[in-house]
Amino acid sequence: MNKILLVDDHSDIRRLIKLSLGKAFEIFEAEDGVSGLEIAILNKPDIIVLDVMMPGELDGLQVLDAIKSNPALAHTRVIMVTARGQICDHEEGMKRGADAYFIKPFSPMELVAAIKKLLAD
Repeated sequence: MNKILLVDDHSDIRRLIKLSLGKAFEIFEAEDGVSGLEIAILNKPDIIVLDVMMPGELDGLQVLDAIKSNPALAHTRVIMVTARGQICDHEEGMKRGADAYFIKPFSPMELVAAIKKLLAD
């Protein structure tokens, strides 16, 4: 069973994604960057759905950098889901190694389709 980590400080966003994914995945959740990174290191998910703007020590881009620089996680696919919708924000996320970038509000079905496509690649 594929593992997916949802990292977002809004529980309603995590719940929406979790419901959209159904029971076909093992899902982990974190509400901030530090705990998200800890869960990623511990559980080695196949995909991380990661918000950019979160409270605490690490924002989503810092978590993305930590994931991509960690040899045990570097292969992990990361989908950014954020309210930051400027072209420069998208380019920055992709430059740092994101595999996809969704702007809130987003279509849960399009996100699920992107997850399934990344898992199939």
